[in-house]
Amino acid sequence: MSDRYSRQILFNGIGKEGQQLLRDSRVALIGCGALGTAHAEALARAGVGRLRIIDRDFVEASNLQRQTMFTERDAADRLPKDIAAANHIREINSEIQPEPEILDVNHTNIERLIKDCDVVMDGTDNFATRYLINDACVKLGISWIYGAAVGSYGVTMTIRPHQSACLRCIFEEAPPAASAATCDTAGVIMPIISIVAAVQVSEALKLLTGQVSELHNSLMQFDVWRNEWCKIKPGGPVPDCPTCGLGDFQTLNATASEFAAVLCGRDAVQISPTMPTQINFSKLAERLRAAGEVKFNDYLLRFRTGDYELTIFQDARSIIRGTSEITIARSLYAKYIGN
Repeated sequence: MSDRYSRQILFNGIGKEGQQLLRDSRVALIGCGALGTAHAEALARAGVGRLRIIDRDFVEASNLQRQTMFTERDAADRLPKDIAAANHIREINSEIQPEPEILDVNHTNIERLIKDCDVVMDGTDNFATRYLINDACVKLGISWIYGAAVGSYGVTMTIRPHQSACLRCIFEEAPPAASAATCDTAGVIMPIISIVAAVQVSEALKLLTGQVSELHNSLMQFDVWRNEWCKIKPGGPVPDCPTCGLGDFQTLNATASEFAAVLCGRDAVQISPTMPTQINFSKLAERLRAAGEVKFNDYLLRFRTGDYELTIFQDARSIIRGTSEITIARSLYAKYIGN
């Protein structure tokens, strides 16, 4: 076994046996933003053998303040976040196998994405996706680690299906739209990202090495600016919880009407095709050049027309900037990409 892990192997909680377990593990990272990049780097350095990195977005300059895996070159090249992260992981630890997936996680693909994983890490920024993760993980019996951070406040909880409370046990309903602060409205500072991600990664290492007795078994909350730290014991599964009590996996039975989503605070809408497809960027660029400015690389195409910018991925998903109106975004998508 590589000398690179010698100090980690000396730690009693891991040792040689634990290091081998990490090497043989696969972890799904859903979301590769601030928390997700911290997860990716820490788990790669720890020697987790396979990291499935799933993200729908591309690197922008505003990410660089807190999304530690990315560089100015990644932002200039507008690389998809999971591709940029995979590139850097290969440089950090060539023993690790990154598995980038440029996808919007939804009810049609989440079970495929996580079914062969040992742990799922939450690096998302919205409750809709977290409920989806919760439903899929409880259904498949896969442990996952919830985490969120905004401003100077952060929270995390480890969920072991049918052994601990699940996310729906704790949060029966998502917060009403526009009722909670986001990174785009309240900002976020790097220290809270580091703390939440560190606790999440520590819990992941415990799960992967079978040290479940060391899990914190709580909803942990932190505010690094106000110097507040809190642990709430949520107890076990709630018998009448729709997800882990009744087995009603509502988000996994969603309809195609949910394939459009406003991206909070970004004046942008994401549109996804209702049927799987594959875009030929060269042909699309040739068709669009008469209507505006077009640039593309191996992973995405960017098209500017008037006040709008369309970023189109290979699976025909598009992020349309310049509007927060789904009807306008759908119209632009139909006009320039097709139905």
